[in-house]
Amino acid sequence: MSDGGDGWVVGETLTEARAGAAKVQGRRTTARHRWPLEVPPGSWAATLRTTWVDAAYLETDASWCRPGGEPASVVANGGAFGAKASIIVPGALDVRTAARQLANRHGRPVLVLASREDVARLGPKRPPVAGGMKPDGTGVLRVVATVAVAEAVAAVAAGLVVEQIAVPGPPTSMAVRAAGWTEAVVLQAGAAGRLDRVRSPEGAEATAAIDDGTISVSVRCGRWLDATVLRSYCIGAAHMAWSWLTSEAMSVDEDGTVHDLTIRSFGVLRAVDTPRIEVRLLEDDGPPVNGSDAVFAAVAAAGWLASDCRQDWPID
Repeated sequence: MSDGGDGWVVGETLTEARAGAAKVQGRRTTARHRWPLEVPPGSWAATLRTTWVDAAYLETDASWCRPGGEPASVVANGGAFGAKASIIVPGALDVRTAARQLANRHGRPVLVLASREDVARLGPKRPPVAGGMKPDGTGVLRVVATVAVAEAVAAVAAGLVVEQIAVPGPPTSMAVRAAGWTEAVVLQAGAAGRLDRVRSPEGAEATAAIDDGTISVSVRCGRWLDATVLRSYCIGAAHMAWSWLTSEAMSVDEDGTVHDLTIRSFGVLRAVDTPRIEVRLLEDDGPPVNGSDAVFAAVAAAGWLASDCRQDWPID
């Protein structure tokens, strides 16, 4: 049954709630993706333009609460991958608030689970960009308006002027992996025609090379806590960067309506289609910092150089 005017549907079981919501699982679109921003005019050595990309976490946002209790953390459902911990649209994807309100309203424990369609339309997206840079590192980066994106860019590319532009579309977030500063690093590599190493704002360093179908990565990020876990995070980051560069996109029309509503339609690269990834962990006595973000930026930049710096992403 519908529960007031807040958009949530309540049932005794998940199947009953889904039936009441009339959600058609598996919907997708044939509409072509588009680029919401135009590259600023100028005489640039490299230009870059990206489109809407979904965080694509598998476990959708969920929380539960007893009447008068404290809602369960969203990150308890599959972790915080893809910025799930961020509350983007209060009252829509704010499942913790919804769980509290519904539990109090019905006088019994309530589990709130966002549908994939909800997450696709209302969940956090990587802010699209369009920019150009000269060989001296100066340039202009247009970004779909996002809180704190200018600071992230300035941390790695002081010569880039950030222009934030309000564009109809889903919400954007800086909580997605290395948003803003990775795009700046990519432009720097394209304008210079080479990639030496990437240093993240947190102090991690990474290099990447693409050769004979293999992505080779090295990373230095302090005293790692567990080599196996760190290596797995770096492999995941390399896959994410390669997928973003080559195949990921969401169809969002000029009015801001999202049309790709399934994981499969986001263009996430399958494991079988991913190049071999080799990771080398470099010894470092410094304090441990996030190394996978630096790997993500390095692979994105190296992959772009290997593809002759084609302007529009995804390049395939």
